[in-house]
Amino acid sequence: MSIANNLTQIKSSLPEQVTLVAVSKTKPVANLMEAYDAGQRIFGENKIQEMTDKYEAMPKDIEWHMIGHVQTNKVKYMAPYVNLVHGVDSFKLLKEINKQAAKNNRVINCLLQMHIAEEDTKFGLDESELNEILDHLKLDKNELKNIKIIGLMGMATFTEDQNQIKKEFLRLKSIFDKLNTEHSQMNTLSMGMSGDYELAISCGSTMVRIGSSIFGNRNYQ
Repeated sequence: MSIANNLTQIKSSLPEQVTLVAVSKTKPVANLMEAYDAGQRIFGENKIQEMTDKYEAMPKDIEWHMIGHVQTNKVKYMAPYVNLVHGVDSFKLLKEINKQAAKNNRVINCLLQMHIAEEDTKFGLDESELNEILDHLKLDKNELKNIKIIGLMGMATFTEDQNQIKKEFLRLKSIFDKLNTEHSQMNTLSMGMSGDYELAISCGSTMVRIGSSIFGNRNYQ
């Protein structure tokens, strides 16, 4: 199957309200251009340097999403162009994104990453940390005016147990629903990847991050 065929097949199965992020990490620009030529405009990368190289090489109507863990000292490299940062897992990182966005006269969209998996290796906030950040933003509306928090992101445990994955997705959805009633701009719920995106959508995801089902397996050098 070609990349274009894979994309067409996946897009035809997605509900209208679900956004597809094509996860292109480790893939060469030629592969991304194949997806671009097939109509894909949103690409997700997990390393800022790699994303920046691709941004410079590719058409400028692409929306770039940073889906990996972000180190604060690297934010400045993506601030001129990144559209959405999925993995915001601390107030410190939020402040840095705001600072670098201000330097570039931009407002950068962010998702707060929640820790829903049972693995300690996954990053993310717990509910009390989430509420702390939101309370802080409520108290000082002008402090972070170069970022916009538009929703939540989460990654389920890497397991074959569908019931566990479903339980984690539903937990994230319930946190999201509670927030959405208080903050109407929070309308994006990014959960679900190649292996579990159909389940994620059935649990209420509005954005899925799909890589290997589009581009084939990755080869990590």
